[in-house]
Amino acid sequence: MATTPTRDGPPPAVTDEQLAAMHDDPRFAELKRRLFRFIVPATVGFLAWYLLYVLLSAYARDFMGTVLFGNINVALILGLGQFLSTFAIAWGYSRYAARNYDSAAIELHDAIHYGEDR
Repeated sequence: MATTPTRDGPPPAVTDEQLAAMHDDPRFAELKRRLFRFIVPATVGFLAWYLLYVLLSAYARDFMGTVLFGNINVALILGLGQFLSTFAIAWGYSRYAARNYDSAAIELHDAIHYGEDR
């Protein structure tokens, strides 16, 4: 999947007036709201999860050293969970953006750059 729309050449230059109009456009405000609906909870949740991992590593060493099986302990499982949660958030954001954000962003982009209202 391409990350930028394919166009015939570069877009026309955008004036300051067009940018100001876009900023005042209610569609732009809605796009920002849609973006923040995912980003803020995901960021807060991930930072809380990371802080918990750091605090457990620093202050609950016995718990983190608990052997689950073989040479695998709680710290290793939680550490790998950090990587898994990072990939899960990236995957979730990709799905969220495709469903709730991208088409509206492209429409607004086209309206501002090309004067089209689709």
